[in-house]
Amino acid sequence: MTPVRRTPGRRPGGPDTRGEIVQAARESFADKGFEATSMRAVARQAGVDAALVHHYFDSKDELFIEALALPVDPRMIAARIVDGPRDEIGRRIATAFLGIWESAEGQQRMRALFRSVLSSDEVARMMREGITQMIVVPVSQMLAVPDARLRVGLVATQLVGAAIVRYLVGLEPIASVDVETLIDRLAPVLQQHLTG
Repeated sequence: MTPVRRTPGRRPGGPDTRGEIVQAARESFADKGFEATSMRAVARQAGVDAALVHHYFDSKDELFIEALALPVDPRMIAARIVDGPRDEIGRRIATAFLGIWESAEGQQRMRALFRSVLSSDEVARMMREGITQMIVVPVSQMLAVPDARLRVGLVATQLVGAAIVRYLVGLEPIASVDVETLIDRLAPVLQQHLTG
């Protein structure tokens, strides 16, 4: 029997190659941050050819979304937010954000993500850098005002606070008010932050 000769280079994909790539990406995003992580570096860390990473993930954004197990694609959220009249952006943001939390799976994943962000500097940095690139930048560009990043940041504080009070702490009456009422109350405040 002739021995099988291995050619040099990266190993081919195996049964859980995708999972190994995701784990390598998670570690790279935690260690280096979003900006400094590359698809090629993730491939190297996972011990696979870079083409295999691109086979599973079209972009670094997709890899980031998978690595953090985000319940939605932030790029789709950003597209929904910026698509429409400027004077309704506050309502679109409130609707999109709270819509994620209102589904059972979305709430479970967002709770886990929030707890991870609050307890891990690495996860917080990954979220900060990734969400900045995929949501904050496009929304800020749409606003086209000098202090756009500050305005979007103020919206984030309002939404994160509402999520913590409603879904993590369970403070009444915020915890049990219907979501449409909550959106109706938040939308004008968010709109003021963005365009007021």
